[in-house]
Amino acid sequence: MTTSIYTPEMARLVKVEQMTALEKLFTIELPDGRNLGHDPGQFVMVSVLGVGEAPISITSSPSRSNGTFELCVRRVGDVTNALHRMQPGDWVGIRGPFGRGFPLGKMRGKDMLFAPGGLGLAPLRSLINQVLDERGSFGRVIILYGAKRPDELLFRDELDEWVARDDVECYITVDRGDETWDGHVGVITTLFPLISVNPRNTVAITCGPPIMYRFVLIELLGKGIPETQIYLSLERRMKCGVGKCGHCQINNLYCCQEGPVFTYAQIKGVEEAL
Repeated sequence: MTTSIYTPEMARLVKVEQMTALEKLFTIELPDGRNLGHDPGQFVMVSVLGVGEAPISITSSPSRSNGTFELCVRRVGDVTNALHRMQPGDWVGIRGPFGRGFPLGKMRGKDMLFAPGGLGLAPLRSLINQVLDERGSFGRVIILYGAKRPDELLFRDELDEWVARDDVECYITVDRGDETWDGHVGVITTLFPLISVNPRNTVAITCGPPIMYRFVLIELLGKGIPETQIYLSLERRMKCGVGKCGHCQINNLYCCQEGPVFTYAQIKGVEEAL
């Protein structure tokens, strides 16, 4: 952990890209160009002076850090609205990285099935690109991604690259198409019949809106993937990031410390987890 867990360290915005009507991608540089030192699946607490602080998942992979990291931020509240008004050269406070990320050591050698929905691609992109940068250490790589509309798809250039790769099976869908869309139409679960898996050798990872989890889990379990090999990244209102305030508590679990990555076996039956 390179930055303070209690006191924000000032970091500079080096690039701001508009991705959709609601999301922007921020490239951030720590003092002296240090690496953040994160694992895929972790998050940071981002603060804007005079406004407040919010938890944001890290969307860049450690393998592509080179002194910066990336956050994909949806404009939904005071802090994120303030962030969206900022420009390259502005400064934000950073605490972290926090939480438990994806256990890469347990995943190497396995087939990887990613099933993000909407903004859920942001935290999973960190792991996807890490896997692609270590491509020889993994089996099949399958990506099933869904959004409500074509203009809500994130990372369009990278999606095109994944579709074009011979060593990646990437399927994309939207709930409702428009005149620009000639791809698959339907919710993300309509993509599952397009694939077959070896369940004993498959690790599945999903992240998205709460309503999506129930139906994606049905599909994953229906393909015989063990509960211990299904990983979810859960969004919660983390406030302190260190398990002190209780804002992110799910029964006896603290999402900021024991998550945000959990196996389905860990949270199955836990009230309010999904």
